[in-house]
Order: sequence, then structure tokens, then C-alpha cells
Amino acid sequence: MVTAQEFRKYSNEFLSIGVDAAAMGMSKSVTASSNDVNAIYWNPAGLAGIKVHQGALMHSSYFAGIANYDYAAAAIAPKLEGGPVLAFSLIRFGVDNILNTTNIIDNEGGIDFSRIERFSTADYALNIAVAKNITSIPGLALGINAKIVRRIIGDFASSWGIGLDAGVQYKLKKWQLGIMARDITTTFNAWDFDAENLKDIQDAVPGQNQVIPEKIELTIPKIHLGIARDFELKNNKFHLLTELNFHARLIPTNDIVSTRYGSMTPSLGFQLDYLRFVYLRLGVGEFQNERQIDGTDSLSIQPNIGLGFKYHGVQIDYALTNIASAGNALYSNTFSLRIDFNFLQSRAKK
Repeated sequence: MVTAQEFRKYSNEFLSIGVDAAAMGMSKSVTASSNDVNAIYWNPAGLAGIKVHQGALMHSSYFAGIANYDYAAAAIAPKLEGGPVLAFSLIRFGVDNILNTTNIIDNEGGIDFSRIERFSTADYALNIAVAKNITSIPGLALGINAKIVRRIIGDFASSWGIGLDAGVQYKLKKWQLGIMARDITTTFNAWDFDAENLKDIQDAVPGQNQVIPEKIELTIPKIHLGIARDFELKNNKFHLLTELNFHARLIPTNDIVSTRYGSMTPSLGFQLDYLRFVYLRLGVGEFQNERQIDGTDSLSIQPNIGLGFKYHGVQIDYALTNIASAGNALYSNTFSLRIDFNFLQSRAKK
């Protein structure tokens, strides 16, 4: 039987950080417009728009380089037009070389620095997705993503998890609509704890409430809604993509809209390009009510900015993002690469 303690308000949060510097520059406002290999994360239905094999890489460092976030993905285009698109991705979010000082006190009560050990904590997610255009309804695409989650905290604890995401996209002329249900099955994590190592922690901090968490952890679903439109400017040399997203969680949080039944925060992104070659991106999101020292709430927002260029099937993007609130100096540089493999193959044949 599932208990309330098994539902975590913030579970598998490394999967909420995001991928692809282009999307991060738009403050994650890509639920409706994402249509390349990175759609495996943002909305698997967007994979249906892929016509050639694609690959993607991303690296980002957070908290002054303490934590590293890495991502790789590949999509296999259908052999026949209208066929399904298959995609894979791997995400790792880790903090390495953490000092373990639980045994720094020797048997005689002295401090022995040689007893300090190091360990790493890492979260992994393997995603496998499939998407297809629904030919009977022009403009409609469906996609589903299955993920396997592996989380490791040194020798202290580890878990395996499994879950599903599902998405829908619909195009009507220059308008695009998207719905993404993340962890639609409540992603399931089963933890295993090392009793001996945990006892060292409890003994190192006597009198503290070092309680072993529940072994079963469930991630509450999130719903993302998006509406986008592409505008042609100045003789079709410039194009402006705008997208408005609403990100909802089925639990109260400090989002700008919060009730006992759930919460929601919006995000807005812009992408201006010149001849589909050079891109400038702006976005604003993470509208949060932050509790101040005097007990009042103030609204915080997170602005993002990004640049990119695309040439002959190779796209390089950069984004300056903030994993926390806009008031903290925790901005991170994010770089990503996307490659059209068919282009490389065609050049090799010449």
C-alpha cells in the first residue's frame, strides 16, 4: 500500500534541470515547438518531426563547478516517410570527490586526517522514446518516453527507478500546441541502504535525528502546456519564435499559483534568427513566491539568455542560466551541440 510519506514533493529533481542550451535560453518554453533530438526530454511527440538521424551533447556546471550535468542523445529517423522515430538519451548529474569525515575521530578521540575518505553522488537517467505523426489527423503527433533511473550516494545508498512520460503536439498553420505529461505513471524508485555506513553517520552526530528514509519513493506527475507561433520578419530573412508555457505540479509548492490541489508557474521564451543561421534567445520563468525574513512573500523570477548558430547540419548553442532564483549569483554557462548525421555521411561520399 502506498503511503503519503512515499510521495516526495521534490523527487528526482535532477530530471527537472533541463537539456539543450537552446531550450534553456528560452527558459524551457519549448513544449510546443521542440522538434529535434532534444524533444526526447521536452516533449517526445516532437521527435516525429525528425527527417534525418541526429545526435546531441550538452555539458553544464553548477554551484561554481561543484556539480556537473552531462547529457547525450541520438535519434534514428524513419526509413519510410511517416514511420516512427526512435530516440535514446543518457543524463548524468553528479558531485564528485565529496569528503567523508564520519571517521575522522580516532579511537582515542583525536583528529586523524588520514581517515578522511572521498565519495561521489550521481544520478543517471536512461531514456528510450518513440514518436509518430498521426496521418489520419494532419498536424498531430504522439510520443512516449520510458526512463530508467539510477541514483547512487557513495556506499551509503542507491536506488533503481522506472517511469513514463507522454506527449502530444499539434500544428495548425503557424501555430503549435503541446502537452507533456512527465512521470505520468508516478516514477517509482526503490532504495537500498547500507546499514553499516549509515550507522557511522548516526554515531558521528549523536543526538541528531538521522532517520533512514522510506525505501520506496514516488515522483508526482508534472504537466507542461505550451502554445507557440513563428513569425516571418523583413522579407523572410528574420524569424521570431515565441512560446508561452505553463508548468503544473499536482502538489502545493511556492509556485506563483498554488492551492492544496496543485501549483503552476508560467514561462515565456523568444527566439530570433537570421536566415536560420544565427540565433538570439531570451526567456523568463520560474515565477516563485519566496518567503522573506519578516514573514512576507516576494515574487522572484529567473531570466535567461542564449546564443547559437547552425551551419550545414551542425548547431552549437550557448545559454547563461540560473539554477536557483534570480537573486542568487549561481549563474551557469551551458553549451550544447546538435549534429545532423546524414549531412556528415553525404559529405563523406563526395
